Order: sequence, then structure tokens, then C-alpha cells
Amino acid sequence: MKCYFVDAFAEKVFEGNPAAVCVLENWPSDNLMQLIAKENNLSETAFAVRDGDKYHLRWFTPGGEIDLCGHATLATAFVLANFYTESENQFVFKTLSGDLTVVKKGDLYEMDFPSRMPVKIDITDEMIGALGVTPVEAYLGRDLMFILEKESEVLYANPNFPALKELNEGLGVILTAKSKQFDFVSRAFFPKLNVNEDPVCGSAHCQLIPYWSEQFNKKEMVARQLSERGGTLYCQLDDERVSISGYATLYSIAELQLNRIL
Repeated sequence: MKCYFVDAFAEKVFEGNPAAVCVLENWPSDNLMQLIAKENNLSETAFAVRDGDKYHLRWFTPGGEIDLCGHATLATAFVLANFYTESENQFVFKTLSGDLTVVKKGDLYEMDFPSRMPVKIDITDEMIGALGVTPVEAYLGRDLMFILEKESEVLYANPNFPALKELNEGLGVILTAKSKQFDFVSRAFFPKLNVNEDPVCGSAHCQLIPYWSEQFNKKEMVARQLSERGGTLYCQLDDERVSISGYATLYSIAELQLNRIL
């Protein structure tokens, strides 16, 4: 089984968010896909199988399958465009979050994702203790989202990961603030999925984009994720959908030694 390792939301290797991608003719067992994801030990490993003119796409973290992942979707489109079907510039993926479309525009990959405006909630002492910083506001969608006063607070945040894991609300935790160089910045943490920090999280921007679009009263924005690796996302709100674009680059191609298992 071939496995492609791609840095998504990156213009060169060692930036952005690394994802593993396996393009298959048939589905292996869920257990095997989970074991591969644990062995890769990346935030997501994507598995794709062609289904007519679409691709069925699933994402696995080291801690389990997830319903939406941006960077591994971008990475899958990159692999398909460069190694499987160079004549195609548009890819439609059947996923747990419905059909997702990725369009290759030059070297950029533009993803069409659902918009998920989060709901404002109260800030608790447990949240403040886990974050190590007091947010201005808190919101809940799929993930907990905290608005911080300063960009530097996002950059230097040092959350307590075991405490984040114990928070009842949300799958992940997003920190975000306005930016001077970009429109907004963020960081994303998923200790409940055994991923302390996701270097660049596309799915988190399904919440971030509608929120910041409302704050800025504009549809197009440029965002930066302030992880150690860092990554830039080109964002647009379009009613009930968001457009998230980024670059990708290949790091490695591996041959998984699974013949005896398969």
C-alpha cells in the first residue's frame, strides 16, 4: 500500500500540517486504518477510494475517526492531482460531512466546506484554568473557540492538555485573535483525539471564518495559524459555505508493508 506524506497549507516542506494519504481500490478494515493512523502518528491519515466520478474520503486521527478534516482533504486532492489523474482539476469527496469539493487553481487548492457559526457560551473557571489565559469570549460549535485580546496571547499560550481533555464541551479547543499582519490568527488543540496541537487545522476555520467575517464585516480574509510549523489559509465566506485555500508540498512516498495483513 502506497502512503504519501504531504505538508498541507505549506509552500515548502517542514511547514504547514503534515498528513498521510492512502489512495485505494477497496476499503481495508476500519481497525487496519486506525492502526495505520496510530503508526503514522500524524494528526490525520486520509483514506480515499474512487466511487464513480467522486471519491469516498475518510480521516483517522491516532485516537479515532473524525467527521471533518481540512488539511488532509487538501493533501488528498494534491496527491490525486499529481500522482493519479493529472487531467482533473476538480475533486468531489463523499465524507461524513457531506460532499466536499476541492478545485486546483494553479498551485492553490480551494476547498468548499460547510460554514459552522458557533454559539456564544459562558466562560467557566475550568476553562480559564485549562487555557492558562482568560479569554474575552467563548463559543461552541464542534470545537470550543476562545477569543483572546491579543495576538501574542495566542502565540505564547501554553495550555494544560490533560485539563483541556477533561473539558466537557467540544471536540477540540481553538484560540484566536485579531492580527496586524493577517486578518486573524489561531491555534488548535485536540487532546481528546491524542493530538495536543494540530499545526494547521482547516476544519477549525469552518467556525473561525463565519465568526471573523461577522466581526470584520467582510467576506474575504487571510488567516495564519501560529503553531511552531505555521501555515497560511486564504478564506472566504459564501452564505452557508466557506472556501479555504492553501498550498501543499510532497515530503515523502512510502510503501506500507501490509501484504500479510491484507
